[in-house]
Amino acid sequence: MSSKENLFDLSLFPLTSQVSGGSHLVIGGCDTVELAATYGTPLYLFDEVTLRARCRDYRREFSQRYPQVAVIYACKAFINPALALVLQQEGLGLDVVSGGEIAIARSVDFPPDEVYFHGNNKSEEELELALDWGIGRVVMDNFREIDLLARLTERRGSVQDVLLRLSPGVDPHSHHYTATGVLDSKFGFPTSTGQAEEAVVRAMACHNLNLVGLHCHLGSPVFEIGPYLEAIGIMLRFAAEMRRKHGLELQELNVGGGFAIPYLRESTALAVADYAEAITSAVLDQVDRLGLAAPRLVIEPGRGIVGQAGVALYTIGGAKEVPGIRKYVFVDGGMGDNIRPALYGSRYDAVIANKASRPGAEQVTIGGKFCESGDILIKDIRLPAVEAGDILAVPACGAYCLSMASNYNACLRPAIVMVRDGEARLVRRRETYDDLFSHDLF
Repeated sequence: MSSKENLFDLSLFPLTSQVSGGSHLVIGGCDTVELAATYGTPLYLFDEVTLRARCRDYRREFSQRYPQVAVIYACKAFINPALALVLQQEGLGLDVVSGGEIAIARSVDFPPDEVYFHGNNKSEEELELALDWGIGRVVMDNFREIDLLARLTERRGSVQDVLLRLSPGVDPHSHHYTATGVLDSKFGFPTSTGQAEEAVVRAMACHNLNLVGLHCHLGSPVFEIGPYLEAIGIMLRFAAEMRRKHGLELQELNVGGGFAIPYLRESTALAVADYAEAITSAVLDQVDRLGLAAPRLVIEPGRGIVGQAGVALYTIGGAKEVPGIRKYVFVDGGMGDNIRPALYGSRYDAVIANKASRPGAEQVTIGGKFCESGDILIKDIRLPAVEAGDILAVPACGAYCLSMASNYNACLRPAIVMVRDGEARLVRRRETYDDLFSHDLF
C-alpha cells in the first residue's frame, strides 16, 4: 500500500473519526492529542457513538430475519460499569464467565434474567452468587457442573434454567488458542463421543434443572460463514435426535459469537448482515427440514460490539536503528495493556495522531516498554517521520486488550475515557503506585 493510499484512511477507527485542519486525529469530537495531554498515556478511549451503533446493528440485522433473537454481549472482550450501562440501554444481555463479571453487572443493576453464565470451571461460590442474584441461564460445561448445580438448586428448592455447551468438532480456522469448538478442547460436551447425549439425559433427570437449550462457541475471530453453518447443522440434528430419544424440546439455540472485525486496512471482514443472513437462514432451513419448532436464537458478540469503538493512545519515546535490518520505535505501553500480538501474533495498524494527514515516510517497528523481546506491538509499519513525543493511535483496540491487561514489570494499567459530542468522560482512572501494593501485607 502506498503512502498516498494511507492518507486519511480511518476506516479501522471509530465511526466519528476525522482529521482536523491541524492534522490531528479527532474521535467523538475530541482531539486525541489533547486527550493524551490531559489524561496521560497509555490511554484507551471508547467512542460511544460506535458502541451504540454496533449494538443496534446486531439487534437489527438478526431480528429482522428471525422471529425471536437475543443479543448477549460477551463480557470477556471487555466490561466495566460504564460499558455495562450502555449495553443495558441498548437492550443487550450479558455473557459472563466469572464472579467478577457478575459483580460488575450487579453494580449497575443489570437485569439478571438477561445474563448467561458460562465457564468451564465455575466454582461453588460463583454458582451460589449467580443463584442468589437470580441469573437467567447457566450454561453447563461438564458433568461435575451438572451435579454441583443440581445439588445447589435442590438445597434451595429452586429451579434453574440451563443450557448445555456442546463441542460440535468444527474448526473455525482461527488461532489454535482461540478455537473452542473443536473436539480436542477443554470446553463443552462432544457430540461425537456420546458425552453430549449423556449430558442431556443427566440434566433432564435433575428436577431442579430446566434444560431449555443448547450452546456452542466455535472460537474467535471467525472470518468465514462455513463453520457456523456446519455447527448449526450438527447441533440441530443432535436436538432432533434428543427429542426423538429423550423428549428434549429445544427452546433456545445459542450459536455463540466470534464475529470478526478488520484489524488492518488491507484485511476484510464480513458485515453483520452477512453473518445474520447466513446464520438465520441456516437455522430456519434446518428446523423446517427436521420438523422442529424454531427456537429462540441467541448470539454472543463481543469483539464485534467493542472492537472498532476502542483506540489505544501511546507516547513515542526512544528509538533504535539496526542498519540494514530494522528501526525500532518505542512507546510507553505494550504487552502489559495489549498482550494480543505476543500471545496470538495479532497484527495492528496505526497513525501518528498529531501527524494524521502526513504521508508515510519510513518503515518502523513499534516496540513496547516491557522486558520481553516479544513485546512488539506492530512490526514493519510505514509512518510519517517519527519523533519523541509523538502520539501513536492504534485502532481496533476495544476487545481483549484491557480485559487481559496486567501489572507486568509493576507497570500501571491505563486510564479509560468515553468520548461523545466533543466531551470526554473518565470511566476508569489510571492506576497509582499505591494501587500496586494496596492488597499486599507487610
